[in-house]
Amino acid sequence: MPAPVTILTVCTGNICRSPAAERMLQRELGGDGTVRVASAGIGALVGEPVHPPMAELVTAGGADVDGFAARRLTEAMITDATLVLGMAREHRAAVVELRPGAVRRTFTLREFARLAETVDPAALDARAGEWASTAERLRALIPLAAARRSQVAANEDDVVDPYRRAPEVYQDAYDQIAPAVTTIARVLRP
Repeated sequence: MPAPVTILTVCTGNICRSPAAERMLQRELGGDGTVRVASAGIGALVGEPVHPPMAELVTAGGADVDGFAARRLTEAMITDATLVLGMAREHRAAVVELRPGAVRRTFTLREFARLAETVDPAALDARAGEWASTAERLRALIPLAAARRSQVAANEDDVVDPYRRAPEVYQDAYDQIAPAVTTIARVLRP
């Protein structure tokens, strides 16, 4: 079995957006045991659970939020991650500022999904191998997606911050995260 890879999702408080993406990605990609997903916040509310309005949405979507505790982002987390997905451009910038060498494997969640969608499946299969695991496909996808950054028009890649806002804003954030997770999972499934 190939060595596992780690996806690190990052937001501000690590109680809304990044844990939602973490738990949803884990549900979609963790099945073969080759992908681990974690999250952290640049200003984390350390030890806090997923904020209730987001927890309800994530649970209703089929992912589990039990046992979650917010963590502060560290350089070691970035170093250990195969892929880092910020929930907004400010998070991507904070990751790269803390660990400049991570720039080619750090994206926003929505940016990575958008870029992954444009990668030729045949090129991904050729690079990863026809019967590659999810982890091997992720390792192959990262440089292919990074190479497309300048070729794909940038859209609004930030996921709205719902913290302490109206229920509709939590729904908006969830509705921005879910399709990105679905796209990434679809591209990575062997």
